Amino acid sequence: MAVTVLARRSMSVGLVLAVVSAVAFGSSGAFAKGLLDAGWTPGAAVVWRVGLASLLLAGPTAVALRGRWHLLRTGWRPIAAFGVVAVAMCQVAYFQAVQYVSVGVALLLEYLGVVLVVGWLWLRHGTKPRPLSIAGGVLALLGLVGVLDLVGGGTVHPIGVVCGLLAAVGLATYFVVSADQRAGLPPVALAGAGMVLATLVLLLAGAVGLLEMRMTTLPVDLAGRTLPWWVPVVGLGLISTAVAYGLGIAATRVLGSKLASFVGLTEVLSAVLIAWLLLDQVPRPVQLVGGVLILLGVAAVKLDERAPVPEPVEEVVRQGDLTPG
Repeated sequence: MAVTVLARRSMSVGLVLAVVSAVAFGSSGAFAKGLLDAGWTPGAAVVWRVGLASLLLAGPTAVALRGRWHLLRTGWRPIAAFGVVAVAMCQVAYFQAVQYVSVGVALLLEYLGVVLVVGWLWLRHGTKPRPLSIAGGVLALLGLVGVLDLVGGGTVHPIGVVCGLLAAVGLATYFVVSADQRAGLPPVALAGAGMVLATLVLLLAGAVGLLEMRMTTLPVDLAGRTLPWWVPVVGLGLISTAVAYGLGIAATRVLGSKLASFVGLTEVLSAVLIAWLLLDQVPRPVQLVGGVLILLGVAAVKLDERAPVPEPVEEVVRQGDLTPG
């Protein structure tokens, strides 16, 4: 009974962390929009976002490791996958995609990564999706179409589609790697080390001309106010990246990659609502309906989760430590 109660509490904490992470991720669009309107290039915004996050996570990463620096060596594979694929490649591919297709189409392509997670678990671990998960996936994707307001159609370019699908691979990698605890890396350490590696990769991409780097110190218009350029930069680095990735990894450790990826779909709804508040971009009724469908899809996947308590929770109970993760 105690184990069951603890498992439920852990699941509830995981869901809260996942939603907060999704909302934090959703704020990136509003912060970035202000910078781009002020003359920044996407590459410059991404480098500042990831670079600042790596600095902010350096202290928590050191505390989490507590001298266990060998974990960075033994866990280099998940760190490399997270930093290179889940962060650097995903963000670069997404910004490249929006140069050829609309932002809505690019974001919808990226979130096909949720479907890739289900497919990966099926192929790699034999976890065949059951009807309720399939129904939840369909509802969530239909909800994305509504939230992104794609009913009017969008311009599709082959290069944009390829880049959007690469971003989907990056997103799927984020959820799969975050859920893997075999390397023993604390969530914040995986995020911190991954951010450092991603920063180096992005700087290299800029050096070879893959990313155009241009920034300005012009004031930024946000939430109807004129703010210094560093305000949205701090928002991108702290809220949209350091907090979002840190909490997101912790949530995925509790929920698993499948459920966490579907809860992550609420990022799109969050992005729409935050843009409404900060940029005065009022969502259309079809977008609100889409948001409801996303929540229904997440609920369906949640109901389809298997009941048995994961062994790590039982081990924690035996050790008398009730702290999740």
